[in-house]
Amino acid sequence: MMQPAVFLDRDGVINRNRPDHVKAWDEFEFLPGVLAALARLAGIGLPVLVISNQGAIGRGLTTHAAVEEINRRMAAEIRAAGGRIDDVLYCPHRPEDGCACRKPRPGLLLQAAERWDLDLAASVLVGDAEADILAAQRAGCRPLLVLTGRGAEQLAVLRAAGRDGFLVAGDLPAAVDWISAFHQPAAASQPAPE
Repeated sequence: MMQPAVFLDRDGVINRNRPDHVKAWDEFEFLPGVLAALARLAGIGLPVLVISNQGAIGRGLTTHAAVEEINRRMAAEIRAAGGRIDDVLYCPHRPEDGCACRKPRPGLLLQAAERWDLDLAASVLVGDAEADILAAQRAGCRPLLVLTGRGAEQLAVLRAAGRDGFLVAGDLPAAVDWISAFHQPAAASQPAPE
């Protein structure tokens, strides 16, 4: 039976963005309130999947092994704080590679949907960039932009382009508040965000 999921971008949503990319675990720093928010999110009972562009691999700035170590240690810290990450999918390609998996293309979301038997229309993607919003919309998910990471700057880009159809939250804890309310049984008839 198909189920909804919560998709999370990584850099800028879970951890601080770096102008030179997060290339190793010692450069990874959780954003304030994220661990507690992910513990609350785990209580909702939906799969929690990280969907991330990691073009630093394609640029030769880091390796698959380093990114996988970052993701493994991130998931372990989240687990230790009472949360969980059920899966991590990432695109290692550069923007100019033209792959199907790099957001704003929906390839990673489609891969996750097949792997987890997901109802994308009932799922939400939380991201901090226009690419996240577009990937969610192209996959049929509910997009939610957080203002951490590049979010505030990207909100201006989205507004200037006349894009709509997404919710805005200050940070991941605020996004989890919305997701929690939306996925309560009494909220089943609540309209999708605009």
